[in-house]
Amino acid sequence: MVVAVVGVGTALAQAQAQPPAQTAQGPQWKDQAEYDLFKQITSEQAPAKRLPLIDSWKEKYPETAFKQQRLLVYLTTYQGLGQTAKAVETAKELLTIDPKEVNSLYFLTNYGQLQPPTPDSLATGEKAAQSLLTVDKPTGVDDAQWKKMQSDFAVTAHTTLGFIASQKKQFDQAEAVYRKALEADPAKAATSYALATAILAQRKPERSAEALFYLARAASMTGPGALPAAMQKQVDAFLVKSYTTYHGQDEAGLKELRQIAVGPKPAPPDGFKIKNVNEIAAEKDEQEAKADPELALFKKMKDALLADGGDQYWETGLKDSEPPQMHGKIVSIKPEVRPKEVLLDMDGDNTPDVTLKFETALPGKAEPGTDIKFTGQAASFTKSPFMITFNTEKDKIQGWPAAAAPAKKAPAKKGVAKKKG
Repeated sequence: MVVAVVGVGTALAQAQAQPPAQTAQGPQWKDQAEYDLFKQITSEQAPAKRLPLIDSWKEKYPETAFKQQRLLVYLTTYQGLGQTAKAVETAKELLTIDPKEVNSLYFLTNYGQLQPPTPDSLATGEKAAQSLLTVDKPTGVDDAQWKKMQSDFAVTAHTTLGFIASQKKQFDQAEAVYRKALEADPAKAATSYALATAILAQRKPERSAEALFYLARAASMTGPGALPAAMQKQVDAFLVKSYTTYHGQDEAGLKELRQIAVGPKPAPPDGFKIKNVNEIAAEKDEQEAKADPELALFKKMKDALLADGGDQYWETGLKDSEPPQMHGKIVSIKPEVRPKEVLLDMDGDNTPDVTLKFETALPGKAEPGTDIKFTGQAASFTKSPFMITFNTEKDKIQGWPAAAAPAKKAPAKKGVAKKKG
């Protein structure tokens, strides 16, 4: 893969490679022709046209007082042509002349992020990144320029060290240096994304919300530090999927997360938290238990029966027992009048979950939807379709309609006996 480095490092190299003024004390050109050739080289903007001119200079003047400047021009030219291997070789040669040569260190630090990585790119990048963090201000750079360059060098060096640590599966170290990169330049969305992936790679569920914060920051930032459009789209899709998996479908919550994440501080605020689906379900269960403890009891029982080990729970914990009172809505009765079997929907999904069986028929009838409370002895259970059967009696249920009393016959009128004449 080609490593193209543009910006601070290349601009500095081009400036430092400009023809130095001829002085009696400084390095000397062999002749005017060498100076003219060098000037022609540094005036040529097209790397493809510049390369043969540099080769000509090297061929005509193999020994020169300006070897470092020539190597700098080679370095920027190879970068411009995408000839990474030759650029790496040139940068390493420059460092044999000056171990703190900033252009070479900057390029080789970026080379440390080569994908796919190689043993050389990782080892070279790591060494260069560590040196880049300690370079002195180059000649000809003012304080304002140097402050900006230091920030760029810190981001580049720490990002490379984070990438290398990740390749070694040292994700905690990767996280630490990515944080330093983010401190150096909070506006870099790519650093927030790298930090999020380093946290996720540590597989610590308790830190999922923190990782989501940095994913949201990476996906939602705009401006010069934003991700390229194609990558931003991919990261955003990953954010939506990860947030939904962790928290559940919640557009308003995700929108709020984005707003918090793109704030000026590149870290979650104090008290930051995102509830996971288990916490949300537990809160819902708690609310339901308070509102309807009988329904909560049944749901707990049903979950235990459907879970792994449900059959054992039935045999050892529920079978032949008489659980506390519960309630459900009638789905159907058998027969339609004076039933001895009642099917109940216990959790509101219009599907029967419980069958009540009576030794003695119930009086009259009850319409579907009638809510009744009951206790009874757990007699049988099936997982699919789910059904618990309870044996019970009329005096153990509440809510069954009173049977209509039979109509009373009117008493016969007594006739008046007639007197015989």
